[in-house]
Amino acid sequence: MQPPTHVNPEPDTTVPTGFVVAAAGSGFASRNATFYGRWLNERLLLGFRVGEQHTNLGGVLHGGMLATFADTLLPYAAMYQALGGRRFLPTISLQIDYLAPAAIGAWVQGEAEVLRMTRNMLFMQGMITADATPIARISGIFKLGAVKAEIEGDFLSIKR
Repeated sequence: MQPPTHVNPEPDTTVPTGFVVAAAGSGFASRNATFYGRWLNERLLLGFRVGEQHTNLGGVLHGGMLATFADTLLPYAAMYQALGGRRFLPTISLQIDYLAPAAIGAWVQGEAEVLRMTRNMLFMQGMITADATPIARISGIFKLGAVKAEIEGDFLSIKR
């Protein structure tokens, strides 16, 4: 087999203007990718850049990584758009409709909204794009858990 005769350019690793590192704590999500957040009016935008470590055998964003992002995006949006601070929001149900692939170097970004909140549960939906192309429609149900201490870099401390 002959080596390729062309050289692929390096994937984009920049972060769009206005996004800052999101403090995800020390758990699972923080070990998979660095997520970045930004306020747009009263909406929290959360995103990350697809790296090689996020891909499947087809060389595009792995569905499990996209699910991890969705399961981070929905609670973050709830905490900072509707609840006013950090809470433990265990996932009861997470629905993902995968719409399109995302290549290495793509900027993946999502936003979400609270549809309904009861005394014990939170219902949400959102959309995730890669370089402005819709790649996933998401929805979830979360249990309203305990209030958690703020951590350095929380979105409430970032000037909107």
